[in-house]
Amino acid sequence: MQITVVGTGYVGLVTGVTFAEIGHEVICTDVDSAKIMKLSRGEVPFYEPGLQQLMVRNLQNGRLRFTTDTTDAYRFRDVICIAVGTPSRPDGAVDVSYIEQAVLEVAKAIEQYTVIVVKSTVPVGTNEQVRAMVQQHTNCPFDIVSNPEFLREGSAIHDIYHGDRIVIGADSDRAADIVTELHKPFGTPVFRTDPRSAELIKYASNAFLATKISYINEMANLCEKLGANVDAVAHGMGLDRRIGSPFLQAGLGYGGSCFPKDIRALLHMAESAQSELQLLRAVSIVNEQRPYVVLDKLKQRFSSLRNLRVAILGLSFKPNTDDIREAVSLVMMKELLKAGASLIVYDPIVNQAKGNPVLESARFAGSMKEALDWAEASIIVTEWDEIRSFPLLQYNQETLKETIIFDGRNCYALAEAERAGVEYYSVGRPAVNERQPSHLLHS
Repeated sequence: MQITVVGTGYVGLVTGVTFAEIGHEVICTDVDSAKIMKLSRGEVPFYEPGLQQLMVRNLQNGRLRFTTDTTDAYRFRDVICIAVGTPSRPDGAVDVSYIEQAVLEVAKAIEQYTVIVVKSTVPVGTNEQVRAMVQQHTNCPFDIVSNPEFLREGSAIHDIYHGDRIVIGADSDRAADIVTELHKPFGTPVFRTDPRSAELIKYASNAFLATKISYINEMANLCEKLGANVDAVAHGMGLDRRIGSPFLQAGLGYGGSCFPKDIRALLHMAESAQSELQLLRAVSIVNEQRPYVVLDKLKQRFSSLRNLRVAILGLSFKPNTDDIREAVSLVMMKELLKAGASLIVYDPIVNQAKGNPVLESARFAGSMKEALDWAEASIIVTEWDEIRSFPLLQYNQETLKETIIFDGRNCYALAEAERAGVEYYSVGRPAVNERQPSHLLHS
């Protein structure tokens, strides 16, 4: 098929590249001309494992191209996918202005029957509004389809080819058939429903996953009070097929560009519809408290954080991405800086401040060893493989300054920490080699 993808952010670029990979002829368009030039040269503007290789291959074989020429991109296309950003407004509502702008341009340019697919995460009812907008600006036949994405940053390529479902919300069988055929090479089960239900499925799915995260974090708090081990509790729960083990990893909570934004949006939608989502509101409150669980352990261990040298291990909100949007690392760093601590940070991919004032206040390390050699306390924030696999014994080698470990992601087994002789504090589990709080003032 002849496909156009509007927007070359995370969702748009992954969608366009993988559609080209399965044989479609794809044009990706964006208003950012500098970005389009870089993409045309094979440069990916963000980190996503495996994406650049696929993109370069399809640029070379001619099935993929990038342009700012929307007239060229929208004429004579079978399917146009809208994948532009939908940021949060201060009140939690979704800003759909980029959707409206893109739809208006599409409506004015199409010259044949076109299926307009909304892949962006949008409030319930948006697809109906999109239909009304297009009808006002074209006489061409068209259909609107809601086709939300379920990609995870850091594993998007795997998710495309091994997805659980493709959701198609359409009032037209013709359009639903076309979008089903579009995805057929992926071999993923298709669920067809109405547009409003499709829009809500995306929000409801993310909210449920966030709920599992906040729930196990609440259990972690209780484990610490009762002397239980949250790893054992989560494992025992996950063995129940009705519950399952994914998203039952206790830690510092969720971040990134999806869960926080989608939960705020869902709460706002519910409030607008005079419906109270009390459970989801609690999920959000629990998550906001997570950074302070580890920070409180740090404060209990040291009598003062002033001039305490702290290593932050991992900046991105999750492994295998360079995304620091709503990352817990930034919250923790801000609080530590307020308390007078000195910071060094290490992340395998995020290695510069990029204008972020919090990151600009810290020193960047070129390696784990450099960070640990400098620090008196280290906080594991992101469970990158490099960080998880760093031997605990090396934390206390003679070449390194002894550093007290605060593991916000439970990367190490307690028995391993005990064998290594490190002072080790994690989440929802007993401390290892715990010592009395330090009475040395850092001044």
